[in-house]
Amino acid sequence: MKRRTFINGKIFTGTSENDFVDSLVVEDGKIVSAGGDPGEIVDLKGQTVLPGLIDNHTHPKYIADALHGAACTPPLVNSISELQEALRQTPEYGQGPNVWIEGWGFDESKLAEHRSPTRDDLDQVSTTQPIFLYRSDCHSSVGNSRALELAGIDEHTPDPAGGKIERDASGRPTGFMREVAASQLLIRAKSALSYENDVANLVKSSDHYLANGLVAIGEMMGRLHPYASLSLYQDAYKAGFKPKSAIYYVADELSGPLEIAKGDRLRVAGLKVFMDGSISGETALMKEPFPSGKKGVSLTSAARLEEIIAYARENGLQVAVHAMGDAAIQRVIDVCRDLDPWLAGQPSVRIEHASLLSDQMIKELKAAKIGLAVSTQPIFFFAEEESYQQFLAADQLRLAYRIKSLEEGGVLFSLSSDAPCTPWAEPDSPFYGIYAAVTRRTASGGFINEDEGISVPQAVLAYTRDAAKMGGFVNNGTLTPGKDADFVILDRDIFAQKAADLAQVKAASTWIGGEKVWSREAAK
Repeated sequence: MKRRTFINGKIFTGTSENDFVDSLVVEDGKIVSAGGDPGEIVDLKGQTVLPGLIDNHTHPKYIADALHGAACTPPLVNSISELQEALRQTPEYGQGPNVWIEGWGFDESKLAEHRSPTRDDLDQVSTTQPIFLYRSDCHSSVGNSRALELAGIDEHTPDPAGGKIERDASGRPTGFMREVAASQLLIRAKSALSYENDVANLVKSSDHYLANGLVAIGEMMGRLHPYASLSLYQDAYKAGFKPKSAIYYVADELSGPLEIAKGDRLRVAGLKVFMDGSISGETALMKEPFPSGKKGVSLTSAARLEEIIAYARENGLQVAVHAMGDAAIQRVIDVCRDLDPWLAGQPSVRIEHASLLSDQMIKELKAAKIGLAVSTQPIFFFAEEESYQQFLAADQLRLAYRIKSLEEGGVLFSLSSDAPCTPWAEPDSPFYGIYAAVTRRTASGGFINEDEGISVPQAVLAYTRDAAKMGGFVNNGTLTPGKDADFVILDRDIFAQKAADLAQVKAASTWIGGEKVWSREAAK
């Protein structure tokens, strides 16, 4: 029996906005009530402690790739020539014809040329190595000629359902793969060559999460082809990956029975459904057109969503529905509002992003019999203010990321990152997410709906208690007896910071099961 007592701390228990204690007792990896033998004493010396943070909408496989790829985001990359140079600086550059060079995070509106890079631009980096470059929304991507060749894409390749292979006037693919279905053609070619590398990269990414105070994550792009994500994570855990993980498989890849794993550290938690695209790509499905006249794309019909929900109900899975435009969100509400829930302790259906919400829609979310919840990402408006200002009319912009209204409307919501799917160099820092949720300030110095800011404790709860409810992490979220002793010690008191300084908060150390698994001091 191993027992530790942490004393002299400012420990946020996560049970409500103002519940703090000064000590914490841990026994055999669990939080227990005080009393009896204190065991080993750990003096926190006044440091602030939070329940381990949870990012329940992220893309760990993409993050693992990005950590060794090029960050093609502001303030690092602002033009196609800088993007090309960033790709040349990756460790993979010059490593041979079967080694992929990767980059992520470009947004054509932030590049000096105001256009997306093409295969010809990437061919200037290499024609012998395949290159894969993710757009900031992680829906669309660009490949060079070698990548297109490995994926079998040429002028005769048909567009996949729900995606588009962009072509020039002569019919030649430009390398730009619009939306997830098209990007998957490149991703499958890439992954088919590198399972062992994918495992190794995921293991290496473990400290990235711990350095952000994250003890649990939701993999929102689980794949069944060319291999099952469950296998990837199982092998990564054997090799030392530490954060708890919940896998959500892309529903459109289902073609038969699904291997469903249940466990505390690793489980298949649900199905991911795409209703539409993104705001910055003008592909979100809108009730009223974008100012350009576009209305976005519809990727899943109401009938298909009903089929997926029926499968999830039968198999005890959660349904996580990507919906950014208000028409896409409304379709989810309309399909789900009168359904009975099938999961206990967590929402049966959750809406990812919910970028544009009217007052009436918030009321409908609250009133839905099924108990609809929202996983939203303030990092989007923080990093993409220019896109939101450019692509949305003023009355549409007023509906963007209404976090305070969700709080006041009694709708369960959590904060998360969708990393690396936004043009920011630290896309999954919870502290940037908290900063944006509280201040509503953007990276370019403006504000998006400043009156929708929430308090620091509310933002922390959305990364802890409510994130645990959202993602079914039943042993996390609060520092109360019976929960796992997973917590983060901060380098400063997040509750005493000026709002402008919240993004500067860092994890000093991260603990899982009462054991220190990462510290900033040791990582130096």
